[in-house]
Amino acid sequence: MGICIAAIGIIAAFIQPFTLERVDAGHVGIKVNLTGDSRGISKFEYKTGWVIINTWVSRLYEFPTFQQHIDYPEQQVISKGGFAATIKPSFNYSLKAGDIGDMFSNLRLDVKAIEQQWLQTAIVGTVNDVANKWSVDDIFNQREQFESDIVAEANKRVSKWFTISQLRTNIVPPPALQKSIEAKTQAIQEVQVAENQTKVAIAEGDRKIAAARADSAAAVIAAAGEAEAIRRKQVSLSPNYIEYMKIQKWDGVLPTVQSGNGGLLLQLPNK
Repeated sequence: MGICIAAIGIIAAFIQPFTLERVDAGHVGIKVNLTGDSRGISKFEYKTGWVIINTWVSRLYEFPTFQQHIDYPEQQVISKGGFAATIKPSFNYSLKAGDIGDMFSNLRLDVKAIEQQWLQTAIVGTVNDVANKWSVDDIFNQREQFESDIVAEANKRVSKWFTISQLRTNIVPPPALQKSIEAKTQAIQEVQVAENQTKVAIAEGDRKIAAARADSAAAVIAAAGEAEAIRRKQVSLSPNYIEYMKIQKWDGVLPTVQSGNGGLLLQLPNK
């Protein structure tokens, strides 16, 4: 009899439906009633910490409330003008904690399934719709703005339950278009180099002109100074000044031959 009771107890322990589960920090737990009128959608409860679950009638789902990162596989999108391009979106998302129950009621999926189904469809569809409005040249020349527009549009579409940030499309053009873009980029760079060289040449020419003007001005100033010095010397050489200079230089000795009163005097030696 005791053996039977023990066996029944062991069997009951294995088949009993109750489990103890824990909702980790940074998560929201949703305890869902599997026997509701709408297959579990009619009733759910938010749970935290340790939760006792009757696996026959209920199930616990955990949803993270901190940022998650996702990398989606390659997809094809069509830009304005019909050009196909390859994208491999990556981004961060966070769930709105207060709306997780509503999200589960609508989607009836756990977070990983939502990421790979509903959210992926929303993000890839957003990228494609925004790309349809952008020319392929603008996408690659203004990628930051292109991706910013995608984030803005994505948040409009998923804002009921999600917040999207840090999105990168990692977009790659088809090979033929890639060559065209590279050629165009090279041409633009060559034009910029030529413009820079022209600016350098103009600047060098302006420098030489300025230097020549400075040299010319210096020569004019020097010539004007020399002319002024000569003029001042000429003005200062008056007859009186010349006589004064003669007196200053005379040594007091009369010449042996000199004229006076219109005649010629000759000094003879004494005998």
